[in-house]
Amino acid sequence: MLKNSYFLSQPHQPFFLLGVLNAIVVMLLFALSYKGVLSLEMISSNLHIYSIAFLVFANLFNGFLFTTFPRFNQSEVITKSFYSNLFFATLFAEAIFIVGLFLSHILLVVGMAMLFGTQLLSVKKLQVIYNNGRVADKSDSFWILTAQYFGLVGHLLFVAIELQNYTTIEFSLFNFATYITFYLYLIFLAFSVGQRMIPFFSHSFASKNVNFVKVVFTLFILKTLSASLEIKVAEIGIDILLAGYTFYEFYRWKLPMFNSPAILWVLHLALFWIPVAFALSALSIGAELFLSSSFYFLNIHLLAIGFLTTVLIGFGTRVTLGHSGQPPHADRYVTNIFWFIQVVVVLRALYSVNIAFDWGANFLFDISFSAWLVLFLLWSGRYARVLLFGKKG
Repeated sequence: MLKNSYFLSQPHQPFFLLGVLNAIVVMLLFALSYKGVLSLEMISSNLHIYSIAFLVFANLFNGFLFTTFPRFNQSEVITKSFYSNLFFATLFAEAIFIVGLFLSHILLVVGMAMLFGTQLLSVKKLQVIYNNGRVADKSDSFWILTAQYFGLVGHLLFVAIELQNYTTIEFSLFNFATYITFYLYLIFLAFSVGQRMIPFFSHSFASKNVNFVKVVFTLFILKTLSASLEIKVAEIGIDILLAGYTFYEFYRWKLPMFNSPAILWVLHLALFWIPVAFALSALSIGAELFLSSSFYFLNIHLLAIGFLTTVLIGFGTRVTLGHSGQPPHADRYVTNIFWFIQVVVVLRALYSVNIAFDWGANFLFDISFSAWLVLFLLWSGRYARVLLFGKKG
């Protein structure tokens, strides 16, 4: 039976595989909806943000945190019965959501509500681990949990957006749902984990800046508010502060960058995408003010692919190898996958620039979303068998 299979023997395996599968499925659904090939029960922009956040990255976060969070807190491990039941509940909720996309908006909302319920159970379990943890310093775990609670807020806002179809309320929630989910959940959660784990893996001996995460969190709050309220000048200033402050701190860690194995330098590369993305965000928003044009979410995609996707594939590869009894080593094939992520970033950035300057090169959308699909197909081609059966790919 599946419940007794190797696939469910460790918590990262089912959630990693589900997240990677969803990365392919939901991107394909979004792209076909965006191009008008499919008519779905959810606006394509809402579908894109919601599904990437709560069907892709939420599962990847679960896979990683269910494995590492008990260690962070010196607490009891998560039982197989809990994570396997949560996996099947998540799988069922996603099936309801996807069927609803094609058949019924009400069914779609039911699927979203069920997915919110599974996320709530996940966060409650992490809260129990945090409360029962015996480690002296829980500051990093506190910030990870904080990001998870903002994820719940963002999720509720997306559900509320769909429920507005059945009310006379016309208050716009899209910006708040998008930017709370993106900056305070996805990016801040990955940042909180990365700033703890990457210096440790890299044997960085730089003294820890106890205010670093607090300052970044405060700036993320301000960034979320200014982006949601479309206060462009404030956004530019906050982007510059985030770019300068994070670059200074990462540089101070004296990370070996490319003078280290690929399984490690990919994490360094991901970190430095944060200041680069915010610097380019400031430039693109400034250009929008002068050109009266739009760079079509360039800043979000630089962070979402450059930082978030790079760091999660880097961590995911390391965890998958280590927990299947293999050395954490990236061979040429996997190293090329790490580089290919950066190609995906550039392709998506070019599509935004194409929109801003009206190049008419809209085929860049097809190329960029196809590159995303190829990326996850390549990674699953190497590691799906490892996650399923514990055998080398």
